[in-house]
Order: sequence, then C-alpha cells, then structure tokens
Amino acid sequence: MGDERARLGAYNPGDWSSDALPMLCETVAVSAPPDVPPLVARALDLSRKEGFITATRTETGRLLAALAASRTGTLAELGTGCGVGSAWLDSGITGDARVVTAELDPALAEKVQELFVEAQRIEVTSGDWSTLERYAPFSLLFVDVRDVKRSVDVVADLMGTGGMVVLDDFTPCQTWPPVYAGRVDVVREQWLADDRFTAVEVMVAEDASVVIATRR
Repeated sequence: MGDERARLGAYNPGDWSSDALPMLCETVAVSAPPDVPPLVARALDLSRKEGFITATRTETGRLLAALAASRTGTLAELGTGCGVGSAWLDSGITGDARVVTAELDPALAEKVQELFVEAQRIEVTSGDWSTLERYAPFSLLFVDVRDVKRSVDVVADLMGTGGMVVLDDFTPCQTWPPVYAGRVDVVREQWLADDRFTAVEVMVAEDASVVIATRR
C-alpha cells in the first residue's frame, strides 16, 4: 500500500479508471486526531451546560489553531460564546502571543472568565465589537458575529498589515457570485472581492467552509 500511495502522489486525473477512484479518495481523505485540547474540552462542556446548540466546529477549531501558530502579537475573537474558539486559538499560539475575546452577554462573559482563570494568555472582556478597538491592531481575528461579518470596513480598521480575518459558518459554493438558499451571498461576495484583503474560501468539512482574508 505504501508504494501504491507513493505512486498516487503524482497523478494525472485523466489517467484514472473508475476502479482506481476509491483508492484515490482514500488517499486524499482528510484525517485528524479524535481528541481535542483540554481547554477546548472544558469550553465544550460549558457550552453544553449553557444549552448552546452550536459551537465552533472541531474542523474550524483545528484550522484556527494552525493559523494561530503562525501569528505573533495579539489575536482576537469577536463573539466569545462559551470560549470554544478562544480555546482553540490558545492551543496554537506560541511565544508572547495572546488572545483577547469579547462577549456581549456580561453573565456569559463572567462564566468564561472563570473557565479561563488559569489560561494566562487569554483575556475575556464584556461588550460589543468596539470593546476590542483598544487592543488593535490584530494579527488574527476570528469573527463569529453575524452583524460584524456584514461590515468589512469595521473589521479592516482593526487589522494590521498581514493580519488574518477568519469568518466561519458558510456553506460551500462553487459558483460566482456565491449563492446561499437561492440568493447571492452578499456577505461572502464582499469579503472575497474587497481590494483591502486577499481572501479565499476554504472547505473545512463537506458541509462547511470558512473565509480567510489577509489584510494588505
């Protein structure tokens, strides 16, 4: 199997018969360890206790951790929820990098502060997006607030040159302009086309994608 997979590494799609496709699919399948970092697990537990139906997907979380590992300075999350996204960011950062996160609900922000009491590289604040302005510019910003996703201008002003914005909760689309539920996805369109950013949509699962936009 090792020799066969090595042979599959340089392939011409036109050379493949239908018999070879199952092996090809097995070769290019995405894999990841089933476990999650301890802080992420605790944040997921809090999410369940608080009755949150959704939280940052593990696929998105692993992407956040990988991107965070390449960043320095201040990383941020807008829309803390129960802290799952921030926990993933913390699992990837190195050196003197730190994470700040803002949650609109003061009671929930307090619970996440308690969750992160020993996570010295994470600071939890209570407030809307403007709460983060005093920490800017950011080398990475994870946006999980629908209204803020609609405003490229607001986010652009928070980013340093080369800073990455990660926006999740998109449904993969292969058309341009992107379409969701039978309509043009204006939010995704503006992020992918804004001249202030170099942006790309990345599938993290069969039914989920994120937009990564780097400030020029």
